[in-house]
Amino acid sequence: MRSQYTFTGQYDFVIDSKNRINIPSIFRKQLHKSDKNRFVITRGIDSCIWIYPLGEWEKIEKELSQLSSLSKINRTFLRNHLRHAKIVSSDDQGRLILTKNLIEYANILKDITIIGVLNKIEIWDNATLAVSDSEQSIDEESYEDLSKRVNI
Repeated sequence: MRSQYTFTGQYDFVIDSKNRINIPSIFRKQLHKSDKNRFVITRGIDSCIWIYPLGEWEKIEKELSQLSSLSKINRTFLRNHLRHAKIVSSDDQGRLILTKNLIEYANILKDITIIGVLNKIEIWDNATLAVSDSEQSIDEESYEDLSKRVNI
């Protein structure tokens, strides 16, 4: 099933003293269009925070519910992924409060980068993102090879 959301681009912001961040207005418009300003925030896999529109999160839950609970690996993954997921809303100014646990997990200090990744939004601490980018940096030839491997 094709997503009705397309988040792309990169935006720089600062987390305030009350642990609030601004969601870029272009992303806010998409988050508000069908989920009544409700979305899910959770741990990402690469030391970042993920934000999903509620409708997208429901698709993920449906897929995850298909995993066998008899498998220890599945139980461990589900427990560790879902325990940090929370349905939230932004305030009237488009700000979102990040929990202390998510801030610590993503190593967020002050300067953040918000990145649109198709059906979700990622929130990164700038220093963590810089390290991740340098570790995953690839030259033009490698990028071309990677694009072939993912069938673009």
